[in-house]
Formats: sequence, structure tokens, C-alpha cells
Amino acid sequence: MTKGRDDDALSWDGDDDPTLDVGASGDTAAENASEPEADPADVDAPAATSLPDGFTAVGRGSETVGASAVVPAAVTPAATAAQRGPMGNGELIGVGVLGGVYALFAIGWIIGGLRLQDWRPFLVSDAMYRGSLWLAVLAPVLWFATVFLLTRLSRAWVRFAWLAAGVVLLVPWPFVLIGAVGQ
Repeated sequence: MTKGRDDDALSWDGDDDPTLDVGASGDTAAENASEPEADPADVDAPAATSLPDGFTAVGRGSETVGASAVVPAAVTPAATAAQRGPMGNGELIGVGVLGGVYALFAIGWIIGGLRLQDWRPFLVSDAMYRGSLWLAVLAPVLWFATVFLLTRLSRAWVRFAWLAAGVVLLVPWPFVLIGAVGQ
């Protein structure tokens, strides 16, 4: 007779391996036979690590960390600042949402600027209008890219403060005032 399906779920292929027999002390049979137990007095204490000048060790075990007079090139403050970790989930979602707002602003500048073409002859010449239109369309994209690149090593709140400032400054006013349909 075969085992039930419940027994299959509780077993792994290779459970009958003799080297996996667990003794009373919790060690496997293979470890008991080949490896003698180490004496705690024979084990060397970990070597004391050193910190560059200007750094202070805090927390458990900080008293064993000494300061070194020579600063390795790989552990300078500039090198540690350049090693910012990846963005967290919230920061990634926030940057994505603000990137979408900036993309919509660029589209709003295109639509609003094209709606102003009827008014253009009264305001500026054709060449000036086209140049300013495309600068206005590229402004949100350039702002987002510049803030994103220049705040790589900054804290997240600095990046979001500059992105929020751009959202306020780069509102597509022609689209807001005239609209997509026009008046």
C-alpha cells in the first residue's frame, strides 16, 4: 500500500540520508565522527578593526574599534557618500509619479502652446515663438533629469523638495488658461 498524500507533503527527497541523523546534542552524525569540539580558549578573538580619522564607532563592540592615522583611499567620506543604496519602494513610486506629472506638463505645454498660435502674430515673431515653445516643452523634462542626476547622492527629501518646486514652477499656464478645446 502507498503512503497518503499528506505524508508526501511532509517529507523531502533524501530524508533517509544517514549523514543527516541528528543525535541528542543536535549535531549530525558525520560531524560527531570527524570533528573534535573546539576549546573556547583556543579560539582567537577577532582582530580590532580601525576607523579613519574623523569617524567614531558607536554601538555594541565599539570599544574594541580604534582610530587609525592612515586613511585608506576606499574609505574616505566621499567614497562612502557615493555608495548610496538603491531607492526604496516609496521613493521609487514617488519619483515615478512625479516623472509622470512632468511628462503630462510637457504634453500640456505642447497643447497650450499650439493653441496660442492664433495669438502669436500679436506677441512675437515666428522664430522666437517656435524656439520658446520648444524650450517650454523641454523645460519639465530637463528639470526632472537635472534634479534626478544632481541629487543622486543627496537624501530623498532633498530630491523631492526640488521636484515639488519644479511642479509648482513649470505649470503649463497656456493649457490651464485656454484649455485643450480653446475659447
